[in-house]
Amino acid sequence: MNTLSADKKVAVIAALVEGNSIRSISRMTGVDRNTIASLLLRTGERCAAIMESNMRAVRCEYLQCDEIWTYVQKKNRHVRKDDSPEFGDQWVFVALDEETKLVPFFQVSKRTRDNTIQFLHGLKKCLSEERFQITTDGYHFYRSIQGIFAGQADFAQLVKLFGDYGQHDSPDARYSPPRISEVISKIIDGRPNEDHISTSFVERQNLTMRMQMRRFTRLTNAFSKKLAHLKAACALHFAHYNFCRIHSSLRVTPAMAANITSRVWELRELVA
Repeated sequence: MNTLSADKKVAVIAALVEGNSIRSISRMTGVDRNTIASLLLRTGERCAAIMESNMRAVRCEYLQCDEIWTYVQKKNRHVRKDDSPEFGDQWVFVALDEETKLVPFFQVSKRTRDNTIQFLHGLKKCLSEERFQITTDGYHFYRSIQGIFAGQADFAQLVKLFGDYGQHDSPDARYSPPRISEVISKIIDGRPNEDHISTSFVERQNLTMRMQMRRFTRLTNAFSKKLAHLKAACALHFAHYNFCRIHSSLRVTPAMAANITSRVWELRELVA
């Protein structure tokens, strides 16, 4: 990988953030896929450091939190007792600001109580001490927000109830999400503004992730084979999303909208 020119590295990373698979990038650029994977790991480490150093005392008035499912090597139902603990289902916890569309913090981990608390503590380190509103889905371990952000957050949960597939739906409809039968808004703590009790924007970020990272595409063989590569890909995605990619509705990058930077970053600034 050290023999690659700077332009070649940028070309490889540009293809990664646009949703191409490692094997397709190898065919397009002539770079060995092991070299691409190594470059991804190093760039992912750099992007994680960029996120950590820049996401400090961020002002977010309306936060939305959600998790997106993926897996490493195999799905949970195929995991055996002697398999690596990294194998099986993994979740990407994401916090997104409604107004600036900034993602101040994310975490790749199993979906457990301890990891949820770890995610919330990491999010707290990124935010300013000003009061804000936060909305999550109905995942019960998010109730830890009451203790972690005591006196700082107005907290609400949005619970979506899904119905069964219709009797006349074709088998192909099983690949689509079931119909939403009811949406229940629950005020958990404080006095949140009901007009901003929503998870729509962070759920839209889930689509962006699946479009921009090939390993999140369903029903393919592009899934992550190692947890380290999944974490690196997510770090690259969110650093690129926050600092390099102009948001279509904002006309600036999310980091610019949040006053974290005054310019659009070039992709080569993320490349290791």
